Amino acid sequence: MLTLRNCTLGIEFGSTRIKAVLVDDACKPVAQGDFTWENRLENGVWTYPLDEVWRGVQAAYAALAADVQARYGQPLTTVGCIGISAMMHGYLPFDAAGNLLVPFRTWRNTMTGQAAEALTAAFGFNIPQRWSVAHLYQAMLNREPHLTQLDFFTTLAGYVHWQLTGRKVLGVGDASGMFPIDSATGGYNAAMLEKFNALAAKQGYPMDLASLLPTVLPAGEDAGTLTAEGAKLLDPTGVLQPGVPFCPPEGDAGTGMAATNSVAPRAGNVSAGTSIFAMVVLEKPLSKVYPEIDMVTTPDGAAVAMVHCNNCTSDLNAWVDLLAESAALCGAGIDKGALFTRLFNESLKGAPDCGGVVPINYISGESVTHFDAGLPLLLRRPNSDFTLANFMRANIYSAFATLALGLNILKQEHVALDTLLGHGGIFKTPGVAQRYLAAAAGAPVTCMETAGEGGPYGMALLAAYRLYRRAGETLAAYLNRCVFAGARSVTLAPDADDTDGFAKFLIEYKNALNAERAVVS
Repeated sequence: MLTLRNCTLGIEFGSTRIKAVLVDDACKPVAQGDFTWENRLENGVWTYPLDEVWRGVQAAYAALAADVQARYGQPLTTVGCIGISAMMHGYLPFDAAGNLLVPFRTWRNTMTGQAAEALTAAFGFNIPQRWSVAHLYQAMLNREPHLTQLDFFTTLAGYVHWQLTGRKVLGVGDASGMFPIDSATGGYNAAMLEKFNALAAKQGYPMDLASLLPTVLPAGEDAGTLTAEGAKLLDPTGVLQPGVPFCPPEGDAGTGMAATNSVAPRAGNVSAGTSIFAMVVLEKPLSKVYPEIDMVTTPDGAAVAMVHCNNCTSDLNAWVDLLAESAALCGAGIDKGALFTRLFNESLKGAPDCGGVVPINYISGESVTHFDAGLPLLLRRPNSDFTLANFMRANIYSAFATLALGLNILKQEHVALDTLLGHGGIFKTPGVAQRYLAAAAGAPVTCMETAGEGGPYGMALLAAYRLYRRAGETLAAYLNRCVFAGARSVTLAPDADDTDGFAKFLIEYKNALNAERAVVS
């Protein structure tokens, strides 16, 4: 029988799914539920309505509760600890009464270039466009009227956690995508806070920025408990009882690191979904500031170099949808998951350089290559070998291409990396995307048996760390002891032909970006 008080629950608001995963006291997934959603481009802003946040999480939780009832014959009345995770960055500003002042501005927006450039220069620290502080400062530069009412701003994970517990807190990893963190203190960088306050005052907005930001907490800390109001928000049926402990809410980067045991120096992971990012835990600081590299932290505060790309699988998914529609038109109905598997395996028959087929997968802008807007393109020469295998291989390569450009900077910095851990749905077909990522990164890539679980599983592990860690035990030590000691995994080293082929593809990809730039400008 499942003992619910020994289980932990991770809920993650991903870019295409809200997913809830329940794990037992051995950190094995035992039940799950999800809800599919999609961001919207409204008035030039990528956003999700807050009513859909709650409709979606209630649906995901209800599906989880139904799974528990079906599998174990018991209602989901409580758990040992809950953790909330979501897409990092973005801007959710509130007034003193808790009212949202402008629609949620997600990480996907590339409209804060002026602010990001000014803050990077002032701080001597890279502030990407998607960071929360860039959104705030851009609002000042734009003289947005909502700033006179601003009382608090946070990320999506911080917002949901606040509504469920009443606590305005944030895990250090997620907080590091709002404002720079001082790894020595574990809090926001005090000198940079002062510089921001001075810049804000010059713009006519005198403020104490620290008072507007959520309180920073490291992994394992007490982050409050589920209130009666929060329990009704999560489970309107009233079965879930209040009083459940919470761990600090985290961003999807932090949960990815936990899910892949990539929280110690020389460890790295790649999380692939609508966006893609690589996280590499550093042994020493980089030699200089790079606009293509974010400096963030692990869930327990260690310095991390992050290569974040806005575009990964959206264009690939759209092509698979089109192929599914074509199959249906011919009377060949097929499960979408099975179609992905067949197409991914078919790609292995393609040429290592994809035969001259080059997709540009930019649904939105891309900061690594300095695009404020994107437009998907498929380019090929008259003599390109346009086969299904080459087409599919090229689309999977394209999902990793911009990431490879960022990782090349870390190679130039001689950043030590023992292996990359891959996770996310793109890795579900064994030995395909994993193989191509190894070629793109020039490093071994490991996928664990939980590679497809992704962020919500990692969030459940952070909740388990809050519940079960020993006194003084680090997050890395806990994960090694309790979660990954006997984990099954497969590691693929870069294949020489694949590596050479990907390098040739990347040259063509960079050339094709010139065509992209001409079209979007």
